[in-house]
Amino acid sequence: MSQDNAQQAETASSFEKKLDGFFKISQRGSSVRTEMIAGLTTFLAMVYSVIVVPSMLGAAGFDTGAVFVATCLVAAFGSLLMGLWVNLPMAIGCAISLTAFTAFSLVLGQGVSIPVALGAVFIMGALFTLITVTGIRQWILNNLPSGIAHGTGIGIGLFLLLIAADGTGLIVKNAHAGLPIMLGDITSFSVIMSVLGLAAIFGLEKKRVPGGILLVIVAISIIGLIFDPSVTYNGFFALPSLETADGSSLIGSMDIMGALTPAILPVVVALVMTAVFDATGTIRALAGQANLLDKDGKIIDGGKALTADSASSMVAGLVGGAPAAVYIESAAGTAAGGKTGLTATVVGVLFLVMIFLSPVSYLVPTYATAPALMYVGLLMLSNVSKLDFEDLVDALSGLVCAVFIILSANIVTGIMIGFTTLVVGRVFAGEIKKLNVGIVSITIALIIFYVGGWAI
Repeated sequence: MSQDNAQQAETASSFEKKLDGFFKISQRGSSVRTEMIAGLTTFLAMVYSVIVVPSMLGAAGFDTGAVFVATCLVAAFGSLLMGLWVNLPMAIGCAISLTAFTAFSLVLGQGVSIPVALGAVFIMGALFTLITVTGIRQWILNNLPSGIAHGTGIGIGLFLLLIAADGTGLIVKNAHAGLPIMLGDITSFSVIMSVLGLAAIFGLEKKRVPGGILLVIVAISIIGLIFDPSVTYNGFFALPSLETADGSSLIGSMDIMGALTPAILPVVVALVMTAVFDATGTIRALAGQANLLDKDGKIIDGGKALTADSASSMVAGLVGGAPAAVYIESAAGTAAGGKTGLTATVVGVLFLVMIFLSPVSYLVPTYATAPALMYVGLLMLSNVSKLDFEDLVDALSGLVCAVFIILSANIVTGIMIGFTTLVVGRVFAGEIKKLNVGIVSITIALIIFYVGGWAI
C-alpha cells in the first residue's frame, strides 16, 4: 500500500509540474492550488449568469432550457480559450448588458425574429473578431491614456459595488423624489449576510487564509440553505436538452442573411462599438488588478485576450446564446490569487459540468457571492493612487471616467466622457502637443456614436 501511495504522490507531483510548466504558474508567483481556488471562486461569482441569461432571453420568446445549455457552452468555450490559449485568469460568458439589449430592445422592442437576432449576434462577433485580428482593437488599447485606463479600473470597482449592493437589497431604487437610489432594508437576511460576509473576507484576507473568499461564499450558501426558504435543494443532476419546446434547436438556427438587412446592420454596429470599448476597458482593468501588465503597461498576451473575447460572440450566435464578453466577476478570482490561464480553464471545465448540474446553480444565492464582488470593487478603488495628479488634466479625466461609469451604469459612457474631457481639457490647458491622432480619433468616434443615437 505504501508503494502504491508513493506512486500516486509521484504521479500527482508530475502532473502538477506539467501544469506549472504549461501555465507558467511558478513564474508568475502562484501555485496550482491557488489557481484552482481562484477558478472555483470566479465560477461561483459568475454562475448566476446561467439563471439570469435564460430568464431574460426567455422573456423574449427563447426556449429557456436551450438557452441554459447555450450559456454554459459559451462560458466554457470562451473561458477554456482564454485559459489554454491566452493563459490569462479571465473568464468569458454571455454579457448581461448585451443580453438585455438582445432580448428587450432587439427582439421585443423591434420585433426581430429569434433567428435574425442570433444572426446579428454572429455577425457582431465576426466584425468584433475582424477589428481585433487587424490590430484596431489593440491600437485602441494602446491609445488609452494612463488616467482613463486607471479611471476605468476605479469605475469598474464602483460598478461592482453597486451591482453587488443592488443584488442583495442593500441599495435599492428610490421610488420617491430625490436621488435615484436609497438604502434598502438593512435588517433583511440577504443584507446582513452580505455585510457580515464582506467583513469576514477582510479578516481572512488580512490573515492571508488560503481560499478565504471561497470559504465565505460556501459558508454563506450553507447558512442560506438552512435559514433562507428561497434557497432550496432540488438535487444535483439534470439531463440537458438541446431542443426547444417545438422540437427544433437553437444551435445553428441563426439567420445571417436576415441580419444583413439595412434595418438590422445599425444594431450590429452598435453591438460592436459597445463591445469594443466595454470589453477592452474591462480586460485592461482586470489585467492591471492582477499585475499582468508588462514594463510598458501593456497586457501580457493582450492581442490573444482580445481575440478570445471577440471569437466567443461568434460561438454565442452559433449555439443560440447572447453576445459574450470577459466577465467583471473574474476580478473575484484574481483577488483570490489567480494569475494564469489555469484559473480560466477551471471555470471553463466547471461550466461544462454545469450543463448536467443545473439544480446546483440555485444553491448559491446572490448574497453569497456579493461580498466577494464588493471586496474586489473596493480593491479596484486603489487605482486612485496610480493617477498622476502632476498631470491634472489626465488625472481628473480619469476620475470623470470612473464617476460616470457608475452614474450611468455603463462603462462605455464613462470612457466617452473621460476621453472628451481629456481632449478639451488639453486644448484649454495649452497642452495640445500631449494629444495624438489616436486619442483624438477615438474621442471623435465615441462622440459620433453617442450623438448619432447608436449607444446601447
